[in-house]
Amino acid sequence: MIFMNLSLFPIASNDPGQGSSEEGAGSVVAEKEALQTEPPKLYRVVMLNDDYTPMEFVVYVLQELFRHDVETATQIMLKIHHEGRGVCGVYTKDVAATKVELVLAAARRAGHPLQCILETA
Repeated sequence: MIFMNLSLFPIASNDPGQGSSEEGAGSVVAEKEALQTEPPKLYRVVMLNDDYTPMEFVVYVLQELFRHDVETATQIMLKIHHEGRGVCGVYTKDVAATKVELVLAAARRAGHPLQCILETA
């Protein structure tokens, strides 16, 4: 038989006469704090009109980089042409910045002065 020295292990007592006079002395209560995470901010990728970039190239970029179908890409291109700017898509900051860089790189490779910017949604 193994004997243990029980004086090493404190025993909690429900008897109000025992223990310290402070209620709850030595006890720790961990309160769960509700963490509220905010959704990430969204950014619009906006393409700007110019007089030199062909409409077909704008439609191509909208299809390839933003995955719009031909009808939607044509509508966005016409909005850019008539109003001077058009929203290509709404993304989180990193994705939107990457899309802007991809558009600018594709335009430079093709020799077009197409401009694309990022703005908060």
